[in-house]
Amino acid sequence: MATVILVRHGRTSANASGMLAGRLAGVKLDDHGRGQAERAGERIAPVPLAAIVSSPLERCRQTAKILSAAHSAAPSITTERGIIECDYGDWQGRPLRELAKEKLWSVVQTQPSAAAFPGGESLPTMQARAVEAVRRHDAAVEAAHGASAVWVAVSHGDIIKSILADALGMHLDLFQRIHVDPASISIIRYTGTRPYVMASNTHAGDLTWLVPPPAKKTRRRKGADTAADDAAVGGGAGPSARS
Repeated sequence: MATVILVRHGRTSANASGMLAGRLAGVKLDDHGRGQAERAGERIAPVPLAAIVSSPLERCRQTAKILSAAHSAAPSITTERGIIECDYGDWQGRPLRELAKEKLWSVVQTQPSAAAFPGGESLPTMQARAVEAVRRHDAAVEAAHGASAVWVAVSHGDIIKSILADALGMHLDLFQRIHVDPASISIIRYTGTRPYVMASNTHAGDLTWLVPPPAKKTRRRKGADTAADDAAVGGGAGPSARS
């Protein structure tokens, strides 16, 4: 299938103060967060984008607008509730240092698959709807633009961690081993064989290797490239070898 660039929103005042914002309205990027989003936009700008999909929360929509503005094609932005922040219920709006004293905190840290937030959703429910949304959009992008298409999903830390865990074949109980910083870029390429995690929590680096190669006009032989979606034994030659 296509390739998705997962971008966490830039830093907010809630992030900086150690408050669990959840789905609270009016949580916006601070100056530092806007700068982070701008740098992410500069990295993504050379890559042709089929779509930008954002969580409906304001901090993600702000980040998505910055990414779009940095791109010469200024891709339109659509919102997707499937990648909205986790519903933390009664935990929402509270300081993390206070939440760390709750009994549920240790469950969230060591056995997330058993964690359900009071008045909110469980982490397994969060992961299931986020993964479904990303895979659904990815299939739609490929159907419309081809298997070499690239698109962006702008979402939240725990959401992106859960999507990466799914792509890595990790049990949800291990997803706290994954780190996703504000405005970081992670990349997954979905194929008919398996997902491939191409990058995780990156803050710098050239992304032009994501630019699809020119389409070949030569006729494909029957049976050729049948292993194109398989993992290269030995590690392969890297993106520059694609032609």
